[in-house]
Amino acid sequence: MKESNDNNKKIGVILGSDSDFPHMEKGVMLLKEFAIPFEIEVSSAHRTPERTIEVIRSFEGQGVRVIIAAAGGAAHLPGVIASHTALPVLGVPIMSDLSGLDSLYSIVQMPAGIPVAAFGIGSAGGVNAALFAVEILALENPDLKKKLQEYREKQKKTVLEKSARLKEKIKAL
Repeated sequence: MKESNDNNKKIGVILGSDSDFPHMEKGVMLLKEFAIPFEIEVSSAHRTPERTIEVIRSFEGQGVRVIIAAAGGAAHLPGVIASHTALPVLGVPIMSDLSGLDSLYSIVQMPAGIPVAAFGIGSAGGVNAALFAVEILALENPDLKKKLQEYREKQKKTVLEKSARLKEKIKAL
């Protein structure tokens, strides 16, 4: 599945399996909300290792600046990707039979010299990885930085509105 506003993609997303997409969906929707060009692929570190390297090379050739890698279980995908590129790799552990802890440990226990940024398990991790990728791109893009600031203001406003509603609810008790 390809998604892009132009031919100069900025973020690459690699899922270890299509079953990982529900955990990344909110993050992907944020990339769309920010109008960030991206491409998403499914490639397994274990079942399709050669294809994974081809996807990495393709992303590099397309101008991708950050790769988000989501995987469950052994979750070697982010580390394998990081070992084949100098691009920042953001690892999202996916829920598993072991509550995603196996995935988290696989991502955070990278050996010195091959860094992978690790995010929370599941959907929250997918959202935060997408936002972190936006922050990286915003370092060189003032318009994107402004959109990010507006997003945060919107979050702040939502929290304040929820607080006011809760106070009204308590008064009515």
